[in-house]
Amino acid sequence: MALTTSLNAANVYGAMARLANRAQPEQAKATAGGASGPDFGAMLRNEVKSVVDQGKATEAKQAGLMAGKADLVDVVTAVSETEVALDTMVSVRDRVISAYEEIMRMAI
Repeated sequence: MALTTSLNAANVYGAMARLANRAQPEQAKATAGGASGPDFGAMLRNEVKSVVDQGKATEAKQAGLMAGKADLVDVVTAVSETEVALDTMVSVRDRVISAYEEIMRMAI
């Protein structure tokens, strides 16, 4: 059962990495537009990038464990933190989609 969870986490991690890579050119366009104030899209991209970076750090710790250079407790903690971050990101995504669907149902 743990293998299935790990595969699901890896799939979500890969999807988040692709999303972060695809968002970089859009960020350059948004900056050139001269929009002022907080940008929800930029905030979301930063959070996705943070989750991806945390996943990469976890992968590095796992590789260190395989090479015998890392502590098992540190690796387990890093994996758990990454899993929580991914779960949080998925929950936020679900809430955003739910809010969007509710807005679309509103009468104008």
